[in-house]
Amino acid sequence: MSNTPSALDLYAKVEDLLGVKEAAPRLYAHYLLALQAIDFRSLLDVGCGSGDFIVQLQGAFPEVRFEGIDLSPEMVRRAGEQGVDARCIDLCDVRECYDVVTCVFDMLNYLSPEELPAFLNCLKERLNPGGVLLCDLNTLYGFEEVAVGAFTAEDDRRFVAIESDFEAGVYEADFTLFEREGECWRKSSQTIRQYHYSPEEIAGLLGAEMVQRDPVTLYAEEPDKAFLVYTLPA
Repeated sequence: MSNTPSALDLYAKVEDLLGVKEAAPRLYAHYLLALQAIDFRSLLDVGCGSGDFIVQLQGAFPEVRFEGIDLSPEMVRRAGEQGVDARCIDLCDVRECYDVVTCVFDMLNYLSPEELPAFLNCLKERLNPGGVLLCDLNTLYGFEEVAVGAFTAEDDRRFVAIESDFEAGVYEADFTLFEREGECWRKSSQTIRQYHYSPEEIAGLLGAEMVQRDPVTLYAEEPDKAFLVYTLPA
């Protein structure tokens, strides 16, 4: 089952409460190091979110053309506020080609098994010959031992509760958000789903060679993500 734009927008409203920004620099470091070894002039960040990753890249590679896309209108709005060239568009509707495509913070895990093959085919079409995909995937440990369970977070205007489980390769997280509006609170609920994939599955569907695979530890003592680099034939 697909994640709806409404579900993605609810996630956008609470992302800053979930510890993502605190963990981001440790993950971004893998991307920045890998990109330093690549000769590229254009990069598309798929699922760019609020644009924080592209802002980091712009400072490190001022000569490169960066663009971002995201299916959440709220995320694209936030990215634009940071000066990021971002569009709310599906990858398969993009017409330009790039030297590098990035899918950061387990973006591929949000695609269902029905969506993933078509998505990767569109991604391949958006890469120039010899192009490179950089991404990260959640590990089984990340799903089973880190992500599942109950979690709450709040600030002076929001309260979010998350109940999640992982079964048969599918992670489901039920988000309930309360937002203060004057003296009242507005409630909204959505379900976010992720799916477990192996790095080898991505390589096979993409028709690319996996040239780098690094363990990443963000939220636990063992690797909860894998950072991956794939290259297409020249």
